[in-house]
Amino acid sequence: MALDIKTLSLSLPPNSKEDIVPKADINGETLMTQSDNVETKNDADNAENYIKLAWIDSSESSNDFRSDIFTRPTLPMLESIIYTTLGDCTADEDKTTVSFQEYVAKLVGHEAALLVMSGTMGNQVALRTILRSPPHAILADHRSHIVTLEGGGAAIICGAMVKGIVPSNGHHLTLDDIKEQSILRETVFDCPTRVISLENTLSGTIMPFADMRAIATWARAQDPAIHMHLDGARLWEAAAAGACTLSDVGECFDSIQLCLTKGLGAPLGSVITGTSAFIKRAKWSRHLLGGGIRSSGIITAPARVAIQQVFLGGKLSWAHEKARRATDVWLSLGGKVRLPTETNMVWLDLAASGVDRDEFYAVGRDLDLKISNSLFVGRLVFHYQVSDAALARLCELFRIVLNGR
Repeated sequence: MALDIKTLSLSLPPNSKEDIVPKADINGETLMTQSDNVETKNDADNAENYIKLAWIDSSESSNDFRSDIFTRPTLPMLESIIYTTLGDCTADEDKTTVSFQEYVAKLVGHEAALLVMSGTMGNQVALRTILRSPPHAILADHRSHIVTLEGGGAAIICGAMVKGIVPSNGHHLTLDDIKEQSILRETVFDCPTRVISLENTLSGTIMPFADMRAIATWARAQDPAIHMHLDGARLWEAAAAGACTLSDVGECFDSIQLCLTKGLGAPLGSVITGTSAFIKRAKWSRHLLGGGIRSSGIITAPARVAIQQVFLGGKLSWAHEKARRATDVWLSLGGKVRLPTETNMVWLDLAASGVDRDEFYAVGRDLDLKISNSLFVGRLVFHYQVSDAALARLCELFRIVLNGR
């Protein structure tokens, strides 16, 4: 059943129209702002414009290179919300969510899956499910999300020591790296390794499948076996690049976290996968962290649309192609990069290229480009909603800052 936004019955709350509709200009029609305080002639017309702004118009994300988290949900995702079920996820009573969890589990070849609110929650739920009694240690790449961007959650929630490893090859962790840093003995002086947490993709680079499999084989041969967890927030990108299949990766890991926003563009949420026993225990961990969800179909319905239309629909490769084109232009002008462009991220080495970071940001702003100038300086993240026009302006930015050295 197709959604007709012209006849969709969305009445705005009385006396609050000016508070909930942001200012914008769509097809020459200016919407209300808080200061306008103008009565609309027709609530249905105003609702139509609001839907266009929030769900159809992707101009706000078309020039945004800060992160792929700034993708905008789409009208088909809204349509799925309109017609979804509204059961209780904690009680396993929402049919849309139950079906979605089974769907994702099948994609990665695991027995079960569990909806969570974010990638950080997914990683922490998975770790808390495994790590029940300290002392215990987690091995991870020193750049990984659980080391640098989760507020010390593994230490706070799990009482775990997280050991960040610098890859000896400068690109990704290998079995030799893991063996060198693992603690297998259990004397009173030791904090034994209980989890190996890998991330793929990491900073846009792909961890080769052969290395994941080698580490998994070794970890499972230990006594006790070392749990293999994957932060697969952007695993979709590695699969879209042809480096692996989701099910092949699933064979290497005991638990996987997959983000539903970022490049996929769903409104919110992540999902973790594993054995049925693992997911049963993970439900407790999720509830412990405040992840009990009501009416969860409003999350899982658009998430399924995102997987089917963006991932399976081949749209992630659009971002990869644009990222490669941008990299080629930067390099052709004499610029340097910090990492190879393998999926949707470009890592410019501004310092090595003789480019001032503040100038880069300022010129980009003048060209109407959204670029990070704080946490990830020099990182450009592409997604399927980045426009050709924005890419052209980005290349113009490259020419300005590099030719002016």
